[in-house]
Amino acid sequence: MTYRIPFNRPTTAPKAADNVAHAIASGRLSGNGPFTHLCESALERATSARRALLTNSCTAALDMSAILLDGQPGDEVIIPSFTFVSTANAFATHGFRPVFADCRSDTLNIDERRIERLITPRTRAIVPMHYGGVACEMDEILDIAARHSLTVIEDNAHGLFGKYKGRSLGTFGAVATQSFHETKNLTCGEGGAILVNDGSLIDRAEIVREKGTNRSRFFRGQVDKYTWVDMGSNYLCSEVQAALLSAQLDIAADVQARRQAIWGRYESELKDWADANGVQMPVIPLSAEHPSHLFALVMPSAAARKAFIDHLAGQGILAVFHYIPLHLSPVGRRLGGRPGDCPVAEDVSERVVRLPFFTDLTGDEQTSVIETARSFAPAALATLRRCGGADDIGRTIHRSHMHATQVLAEDSQREELGPREDRDDGREKREAGDGCAAEQEPSEHVRQHGKPEQRECEADERGHLQRDQAESSHQIHRMTGE
Repeated sequence: MTYRIPFNRPTTAPKAADNVAHAIASGRLSGNGPFTHLCESALERATSARRALLTNSCTAALDMSAILLDGQPGDEVIIPSFTFVSTANAFATHGFRPVFADCRSDTLNIDERRIERLITPRTRAIVPMHYGGVACEMDEILDIAARHSLTVIEDNAHGLFGKYKGRSLGTFGAVATQSFHETKNLTCGEGGAILVNDGSLIDRAEIVREKGTNRSRFFRGQVDKYTWVDMGSNYLCSEVQAALLSAQLDIAADVQARRQAIWGRYESELKDWADANGVQMPVIPLSAEHPSHLFALVMPSAAARKAFIDHLAGQGILAVFHYIPLHLSPVGRRLGGRPGDCPVAEDVSERVVRLPFFTDLTGDEQTSVIETARSFAPAALATLRRCGGADDIGRTIHRSHMHATQVLAEDSQREELGPREDRDDGREKREAGDGCAAEQEPSEHVRQHGKPEQRECEADERGHLQRDQAESSHQIHRMTGE
């Protein structure tokens, strides 16, 4: 199907063609050339990172991070379940065991209150991902890491130009990763970077990026020949990629100003509609300055999301969902993930929807998206009303919030249990109280079988969700990127 308004159109820059032509004319197309160095310097100025190294993707930068962590088989890293697969894959392919943490119901970031219980003697790192470029609660995460002597690695794929308490995202971890996939604010099609903030890792990061060789030192005249000195791979991006990205970095201020205007208009013109229909708008804590990367809504139910996406599609507008929780993926299940381990992620993943958001979205296009969204009537939520009445609708809408609230209350009563000693013990503790909603206790029959109308509604929602995912699965890589 061809959409009148797509979900994404890549950002373009006026000087891009000239830059690429210059790179081709120079005869230097392989990585680590002049345009690569221009991009790295620009990223260091923009973020205040000690060293920026351009890579061919954010996945590659995460892969480098796993090598730099220097773990042993069976060591663990704590990551959010609600994130892109690369966050887990990079570590799993290097022998680490991803341990999945639940997300917050407001920002959809890793829930810092749920991290410490997952720590074991094998834990090596915490990998927060700043969803939509909205900062995780980094003070708490850094404090937990310091108490347990853990490394923090930021997945900042969404967060270039975002800040936490005035400090650039990507500068809190020992290293951080960036994405320049076509869905990002700035892009070179496929591209990324690793920001190195721990000075002791800079030289090794260069070696890892250059296939495990000291080739960079050779080109600087520091050694008379280069050789294999460490593990690594070819994580460089080409000069053509760097030439494209350099042109975009030159207009970064204009790109950000335009995206902020688009984000702000969505927020101001959809707020009343969202409040009236039980739709959660993006939540931006006072501590965060976000980079206007995406605009995500959380609908009251999976069925409401499916109806909303279909409603927009009927007017030629493409809106898409986002991550499927990693702990419920086939690989996540093989690693021990089970339904109920991350109840908030499981819930919101079925309800989140992202509106078209790209740098050259025109005013008329955005008007069309807003007007079509606002015409999505409360009658579309009639299924919810049939399934439990108005009071139950309210409980459904705030289901994630209640999960988190109850978990925190139970944590304060279970402090004597201490940290998770192993995977099975940790799961038993989570199952002891984390997977149930704070609602009135039902009868035994209802607990076992559910109300007839609820069973019908739940089956309908599951069917909608499965069709939703099937219809959009062919777009997931292109739409989600990294």
